[in-house]
Amino acid sequence: MGIAAAILLIISCFLTWVTIDSKNIVVSGVEATGTSFGKPGYFNLLMTFFFIVFTLVSKIWAKRINLLFTAMNLAWAIRNYFIISACLGGECPEKHTGLYVMLVSSLLMLASSLFPDIELPGGRQE
Repeated sequence: MGIAAAILLIISCFLTWVTIDSKNIVVSGVEATGTSFGKPGYFNLLMTFFFIVFTLVSKIWAKRINLLFTAMNLAWAIRNYFIISACLGGECPEKHTGLYVMLVSSLLMLASSLFPDIELPGGRQE
């Protein structure tokens, strides 16, 4: 589930997040020309890269570090949602599916890192 959510997040960074009709601006995770947003999806892409790497490493320390990266990724996704979709000067941008997909996939990545599929050495004995 985690790798699928990561792929979905990567795809969502290239989808349209919002449009500002009065200025004819289309904002995605990697393209925000005409705004002061920068490239908001690049940090999500970086965190997703680390998530995939640490998900494929079958060590407990990697799973713990993965929690850090997915929490930072979700925080950045929430930040992007509130900053990019905010109304400025009485004008509200039109939200698109990519923005919501980015949020949901970040949440799914965090959920998958909370419950890793790993066997611990010296498990409990009943």
